[in-house]
Amino acid sequence: MPNPDRPLRQSVSLPPPVARRVRALAKTRKASTSRVVVDLIEAGLESQEQEKRRFFDLAERLARSSNREEQKRLKEELARMTFGE
Repeated sequence: MPNPDRPLRQSVSLPPPVARRVRALAKTRKASTSRVVVDLIEAGLESQEQEKRRFFDLAERLARSSNREEQKRLKEELARMTFGE
């Protein structure tokens, strides 16, 4: 059974423009490209979690709101988050 605390080796193919940007970031930060990829993935996952929390906070505010104007604004904001602009 795999140890969940042990790092997992994963191979990922990056498009050339992305690979160039990752190498440039690694050089700027004086870090390995692997470390930069891990940092970017962690930042992306955290950003996704924050967006999810924001969505549920807005939905909760909408459910509690009795003000028509605020409800309309919250609905529009939720629609933008769901369907884009």
